[in-house]
Amino acid sequence: MSLSHESNLSKMEDDDGKRETRRARGTDDENLTRKSTTDGLVSEHDEAISVNSGKGGIPIGESRIALVEVIHSTGAPPTECWGTRYSLGLMGLLGAACVYAMRVNLSVAIVAMVRPQPKNDTNTTDADQVCLPPEGQDDPSQDGQTGDFDWSEATQGVILSVFYYGYLLTNLVGGRAAEYFGGKLVFGWGVVLTAIFTVLSPLCAQVSTGLFIAVRICEGLAEGVIFPSMNALLARWIPPLERPRYSSLVFAGAQFGTIITMPVSGWLCDTGFLGGWPSVFYVFGGLGIIWGVAWYFLVYSHPNIHPRISREEKAYINYHCGAHAQNAIPIPWKAIFTSLPFWATLVAHVGYNWGFYTLLSELPTYLKNIQHFQMTSNGIYSALPYLVMWIVCLVYSNIINHLQGRGKMSTIFVRRLSMGIGMYGPMLGLVAMCFVDCDPVLAMVFLCIAVGICGPIYSGYMCSHQDLSPNLAGTLLGFTNAAATIPGIVAPSITGLIINGNQTLWAWRTVFLISAVIYFVTGTFYITFISAEIQPWNTPPDDKKENGKKRY
Repeated sequence: MSLSHESNLSKMEDDDGKRETRRARGTDDENLTRKSTTDGLVSEHDEAISVNSGKGGIPIGESRIALVEVIHSTGAPPTECWGTRYSLGLMGLLGAACVYAMRVNLSVAIVAMVRPQPKNDTNTTDADQVCLPPEGQDDPSQDGQTGDFDWSEATQGVILSVFYYGYLLTNLVGGRAAEYFGGKLVFGWGVVLTAIFTVLSPLCAQVSTGLFIAVRICEGLAEGVIFPSMNALLARWIPPLERPRYSSLVFAGAQFGTIITMPVSGWLCDTGFLGGWPSVFYVFGGLGIIWGVAWYFLVYSHPNIHPRISREEKAYINYHCGAHAQNAIPIPWKAIFTSLPFWATLVAHVGYNWGFYTLLSELPTYLKNIQHFQMTSNGIYSALPYLVMWIVCLVYSNIINHLQGRGKMSTIFVRRLSMGIGMYGPMLGLVAMCFVDCDPVLAMVFLCIAVGICGPIYSGYMCSHQDLSPNLAGTLLGFTNAAATIPGIVAPSITGLIINGNQTLWAWRTVFLISAVIYFVTGTFYITFISAEIQPWNTPPDDKKENGKKRY
């Protein structure tokens, strides 16, 4: 190639670079402000292009790299097949699946751990409220099955709920720690420590009930940091238009873990592998430890420190997540607790968790004592509603993501629509459960509706923390998840008191109706008062003065 031809090519590249730079600089003040928060990426790109134009001898490839980074720093998505944020989403899904597997395995295992409890004598007025087992089938609730522990329904309710005492204490700590030390460290250690306590659970249970309760509380302490730290990671890594998809993918890992755990736990209890019910804790605890090794090598707390992220993806993420500070900011306590959108998010979180935890903890007991499902089928059918929820969640979030990306739906409309479906749908499903009587098929249909149609909530309130304050997304989820842990403590205990020695249709109707009313009240509050705008308290006052109000 002749020198004159090379000079012409270089000049053309330089002219293109200047035009791209002028186009980027011609955006509005908000975009200019966002660029200033992307760790100096745009200024570096502009400098590189100006050097090229001055010397004319810089290789064309370097100019192209600079141009690509400028283009992506103005918001264009990268075209690579597999970005590092995809790895975060996948590992987040598997991590959430692991922690939920270690949380809900006790709901199935406890059915095999406990000796059958004597029922109260049924008087004639209650005779029609008790379901008889199918003809030719023994009553699984009174079949003389072996069990190592003599725990009443009330005691079982306490054991199922103590996990949440520990869980309550570390939610806020987890969100704040992730903002200071990075979500990778906090999330990863939360999963691994939960796994270690899970592996120790069978030994502790055999030593004493008190020690078993203590280790369940320790599991709760370790697991309490999980979702707030993940929310902090998503706020740093995921642009707003992609949040419904990624939040649904990651947080629906809870349903994926439940889907796998319940049937596998029932099968393990039946096979006698490693002693039967102890294997439930060994298997899922071991998987959590293996996951921790992969997490350490694949995930990083911030795109700017990831060693394998492409320049295009880094620029794209930094541009769209520009309202996120590089360092943790002070918590504006008064502003948060006087914010109505924050309270709407908190109330919705509490209301959803009441119904969710009630069924998560007590569904295997209902299917065994009322509908007379055997141990193996109990685990399979207990998982079926969560399979429906997982499918609904993924399909719904992808549809919403597509429509929102094309400008067909606003963010606030998506949040309200998602919560309307995700709260009123389960309410109707639980009301219908009051009329299924002793029909196990109909019971499973309405349980699948009550649980499955909750799927859209991950495109609803679970995105609101990131909407309201990207800088404090982990802290906000720490607040709301701590409050939403109270149903995990109260709901199983109240259910245990209602059904203790009273395994009747009337007793379970009371359980279902309480959850239905809570779904309606809290869902309505959220839809009425939620906002999708970044709140003024997202940015400290000093930063507002320095960068201007349009930063957020």
